[in-house]
Amino acid sequence: MIVTLTANPSLDRSITLGAPLLPGEVQYALAAREDAGGKGINVARVVAAADVPAVAVLPLAADDPFAAVLRSAGVATRPVPIHGHARANLTITDPAGVTTKLNLPGTTLQPADADALVEAVVQACAGAAWLVLAGSLPPGAGDDFYVTVIRAVRARWGSAAPKVAVDTSGDALRTAVLDAHPDLITPNEDELAELAGVAFAGDDLPQAVLAVARTLVPVHAGAALVTLGALGSVLVTADGGYVAEAPRIRVRSTVGAGDSALAGYLLADVAGAAPEGRLVQAVRFGSAAASLPGTQAPRAADLPGDDIRVAALHP
Repeated sequence: MIVTLTANPSLDRSITLGAPLLPGEVQYALAAREDAGGKGINVARVVAAADVPAVAVLPLAADDPFAAVLRSAGVATRPVPIHGHARANLTITDPAGVTTKLNLPGTTLQPADADALVEAVVQACAGAAWLVLAGSLPPGAGDDFYVTVIRAVRARWGSAAPKVAVDTSGDALRTAVLDAHPDLITPNEDELAELAGVAFAGDDLPQAVLAVARTLVPVHAGAALVTLGALGSVLVTADGGYVAEAPRIRVRSTVGAGDSALAGYLLADVAGAAPEGRLVQAVRFGSAAASLPGTQAPRAADLPGDDIRVAALHP
């Protein structure tokens, strides 16, 4: 089983345009859709679509309209009652796949709500293989909130605690890496550079990513899955580094592609795949998500059939 925490869920509204976005102008959309979003929920949807048990923990008021959209996602949930409603995020995508996002801050998490959310995660992790802490933190949750969750889960379950993946950015990621040693982090190249406090140099981005990730893995994190968009992804573990090319696809929406890549990685891991296999599955799922509109969860039939080439990286 895979448990996810989405501390700042969102109602994702996606709009598809027939022409490039023109700020200040009136435009007509080709299509629109609503999905229950938030990075942890996105991961859980992909995992559940692959028929692997998943539970999504989230704060959710009883009268929040988000609950109806979430029910249609087909994901097992553990909602923690709070005051206030989930935020709404707007994504606008043009024919070239260029995405513009407007994200709202979310409802302030009160101290008692935060404590209840931590306890709900701890309880949900009984027997779990992975815990995914994903997305931005809402107002009221300090930058160390994920650290608090990780420590509580490990204190309760000891050697039976699940492995922990952290998919966030900025101070929340930095604090989790420095203070809690997650088993996996999943930044893109910009988030990795910010985390390490460096700027990438040279024309070989995968090699540069390897060098920077090596300053964090394995001392501060067990592994790093670094997404590079159209250039593919890099996986750095304690034992080596690998790069996988991205297949050629028609990009329809990049929203949720990173979440799907993480889900693909976890699905491969629970199936016992080697690092190269986990990386290939991450690229397949991430590419499939980018080829779908909105934040749909890719299924097996959506995965690209191209061979994904993997090469070892050397310092």
